[in-house]
Amino acid sequence: MELFQILDSCNGLGPIVKVIAGLFAVVKIVVPILLLIMGAIDLAKAVLASDDKEIKAATSKLTKRAIAAAAVFFAVTIVDVIMGIVGDSNWRSCWTGAGGSEAPSGSTVVNDD
Repeated sequence: MELFQILDSCNGLGPIVKVIAGLFAVVKIVVPILLLIMGAIDLAKAVLASDDKEIKAATSKLTKRAIAAAAVFFAVTIVDVIMGIVGDSNWRSCWTGAGGSEAPSGSTVVNDD
C-alpha cells in the first residue's frame, strides 16, 4: 500500500501508525532473541566456572528469561491482532497498510460504515 493511501485511510495519522506498527515488529522479534542470548551467555559462564550452584542459578535465570521472551512475543502478537480487528474499515486498512497484522482468518469483521 502506498504512503498516500495510508495517509488517506489514517486521517493524517499514517506516519505515526507506521512507526508504531514497525516498533511492534521489532519488539516482537528482537526482545525475545536478546533475552535468550543473555540467558545462554549466563549459562555458558556458569558451565565454564564448573560450579553446580552457579549452574543451577543460571538455569533458573535462563528459564525465567525464556518465559519472559515468550510472553513478550505473544503479548505483542495479541495486541497486533487486536489492532487489526478493532475499529471500522478505515482503521483496519490504516493498520494493515502500515505493516500491522490483518484480522485472523475465520474472524468476523463488522463493517461500521
